[in-house]
Amino acid sequence: MDLIAMTGAILAYGEICDHCLGRMVGKRSFGLSNDQRGYALRVSHALSLNEPFHPQEATCWICQDVFLTTDEWARKVLTALVDIEYQTFLIGTRVPPLMAESEEMVWSDLSLPSPEPLKSEMNREVGKAVSLLTGKEADLTHPDVLAILSLATGRVEIQVNPVFFYGRYRKLERGIPQTHWDCRVCRGAGCERCHFTGKMYQDSVEELIGRPAIELFSAKGAVLHGAGREDIDARMIGSGRPFVMEIVGPSRRSVDLKGLEEAINRSASGRVEVSLERWTRRGEVETIKSDKGYKKYRILVEIEGPLSLYELQSALKALQGVTIYQRTPQRVAHRRADKIRERHATEITYLGEEEGGYVLEVTGEAGLYIKELISGDNGRTRPSLTEILGRPAKVSRLDVMQVERTREE
Repeated sequence: MDLIAMTGAILAYGEICDHCLGRMVGKRSFGLSNDQRGYALRVSHALSLNEPFHPQEATCWICQDVFLTTDEWARKVLTALVDIEYQTFLIGTRVPPLMAESEEMVWSDLSLPSPEPLKSEMNREVGKAVSLLTGKEADLTHPDVLAILSLATGRVEIQVNPVFFYGRYRKLERGIPQTHWDCRVCRGAGCERCHFTGKMYQDSVEELIGRPAIELFSAKGAVLHGAGREDIDARMIGSGRPFVMEIVGPSRRSVDLKGLEEAINRSASGRVEVSLERWTRRGEVETIKSDKGYKKYRILVEIEGPLSLYELQSALKALQGVTIYQRTPQRVAHRRADKIRERHATEITYLGEEEGGYVLEVTGEAGLYIKELISGDNGRTRPSLTEILGRPAKVSRLDVMQVERTREE
């Protein structure tokens, strides 16, 4: 079907605006906007029939003349964003079912090869108007804010995209979990067990970093994404653990990274310390969680009964580099899949004696359970230091010294 015949077939459905007429061939490249293309098609059709040209005379049966209101929608967007700081934006549109069904009926009936959906043009035209009013740019991939136009209700819904920053944290105090834990009794509702806080622990690394960040960004919340996690009773010292912090619903975005680092370290002084390296994006959350870098631990090991240094070093040598078969430890079995994992301790070094035991430094693959490597976990980890020595051994103190990243965004 040629364009003139196609135009006639479209006009036969009923009164249609130039925007909707032009959209029916909207993906063809004519160097015109949809309304200009629609006007040209209307004129060409009239000339081909040797009839007088008649512009649109009644309300468009597809869009109800919604394109006459793009400036009004742009002002609604600005009103909705009045208290939110942003540099880039994106417009989205929810089209009423009747409008969507009407245009799709024409596409299907006439087998149109290149129509443009109503919502695409609405997004573009309102976006151009918003950009003109604000001087800010639309960003199709990583906008600061998304404004969704609901054509059915006449309202604008704003989605503020998170801010992400990357750094490393050092946990200097034992007894702090990495993330917020709901109380096991009340599941966050508040009860006598948790002193009506809803939490198992009063603080976490996530909250110690997140509280000052939430204040500076005027945000709704903060979520910590770490490269693994240390036990509650372990410190994370040395070079620190890589993490990405996600700031949820920020009303402010122009926060100085160095000032943010100082605010966090001041607020969490003596408990958690951060070194912030850069702003990042959501993609690094998955990267950091899937990273399989090696980790180095310094542990204090208690061993039952007298032991010569030769016996200890021989046992450590027997553990180094061999395949360790670890069934999910009893202490985490309630929250981890019960399976057997194969891991390696690539290096085990004896550093000396200390009151209460022997100081060892262990470098192992990601996912190696260090406490069970020593204790054996009642035979669930094999081989273990306990099994090789033939006597009970356990970790009484654990510090994470280094968390290596194999790749970064």
